[in-house]
Amino acid sequence: MQTAVIEQQIDICALTDLIEGAGVAALIDDVQIALFYVKKTEQVFALSNYDPFSEAQVLSRGIIGSIGDDLVVASPIYKQHFNLVTGQCIEDESVSIDSYPVQINNGRVLLGVSN
Repeated sequence: MQTAVIEQQIDICALTDLIEGAGVAALIDDVQIALFYVKKTEQVFALSNYDPFSEAQVLSRGIIGSIGDDLVVASPIYKQHFNLVTGQCIEDESVSIDSYPVQINNGRVLLGVSN
């Protein structure tokens, strides 16, 4: 996976629109993004909603947890874990999904995207 140069930020939603400890899906230019609000760290994480193992758009329905020091989401289908920061699959290092930088600014969730 290549690191993209961030060219713009998209205002996705209000922080209050997200559910603490659960995922929410957003559609940005025909791409499904899974957003996860972790109140303990006051962070929002954004990953592709696409689970490459089940080939379904389901990661926003996954369960948030941790493995060691890493925050992860477990796919609701086959239970593979994806690092919330990097998108790297914990069980299969050859698989990763897109991750997106997120900022919270004045109560708004901003997603960094490249053109």
